[in-house]
Amino acid sequence: MPRPIRDRRIQTVPAYDIFHPAAACPLQALSDVVLSLDEFEALRLADYEGLYQEAAALRMGISRQTFGRIIESARKKVADALVNGKVLRVGGGNTILQNEDGQNMIIAVPTDASGFIFPHFGHCELFAIYTVEGLTITAEQSFALPGLGGCKSGVASELAKKKVEVLIAQNIGEGAIRQLSSFGIRVIRGLSGPARAAVEAVLAQENL
Repeated sequence: MPRPIRDRRIQTVPAYDIFHPAAACPLQALSDVVLSLDEFEALRLADYEGLYQEAAALRMGISRQTFGRIIESARKKVADALVNGKVLRVGGGNTILQNEDGQNMIIAVPTDASGFIFPHFGHCELFAIYTVEGLTITAEQSFALPGLGGCKSGVASELAKKKVEVLIAQNIGEGAIRQLSSFGIRVIRGLSGPARAAVEAVLAQENL
């Protein structure tokens, strides 16, 4: 018995759900290609936002392997419509619309054992995680990533799994910023001192 298909999370629906050649013939005379909503979301995350497949899969709540199959199918369908002059329709699929309005924001800060911002992101193995509602910190926790201090992609992946959207750091290289950005994490750098105070200062400036 086949396993049921797990619902895929999507964050948007297309503004237009039908695309066709600007031809004189009626649409009824053209063949159709149907792009499901999860395929549309995969294209948006990977090809429009430029996320790595692992990061995009996390956004959709599916495995990287499943995402790979979805994006491959989506690209083939779009290519078929363009090459063969077919009508491209968007709709259907096992999806759940994830409305982010009013959701909490998750902010991460690399820290030392005393709660101060660790000066060099690339060597940090301890992070403080702050949950922010509006402009107020509502929860705080810490977690360690032993052995991943030098692995930028590994750190970025683990932070993405924690649903981190913003990282506040003191010194961080461009390579690490690119890795974090590929997982949808924005970096604010150049801050020092107590981690919580840095988060509060950023929130006070409404810099998010």
